[in-house]
Amino acid sequence: MTEIPGHEPASSLNTADLPPLAWQKSRRSNPSGNCVELAALPDGGGVAVRNSRHPDGPVLVYTPAEIDAFLGGVRDGDFDHLLS
Repeated sequence: MTEIPGHEPASSLNTADLPPLAWQKSRRSNPSGNCVELAALPDGGGVAVRNSRHPDGPVLVYTPAEIDAFLGGVRDGDFDHLLS
């Protein structure tokens, strides 16, 4: 993972490092597997994110506040330019 000066990176684990979780994909997912899956950690401890094509691979864990800020930015269209 690339270090960014002045920024704490999200913690990175593997699926095996976590308790069993209820992973969820977007309803907009397609059969080609180009999606990420998210799961709430027990006791509100954050949100885990993984690549659906590599379910046993790396998992990034974000705090609820980080996910809230990200989703707000998505709703506001802050990241639309990344796909054009």
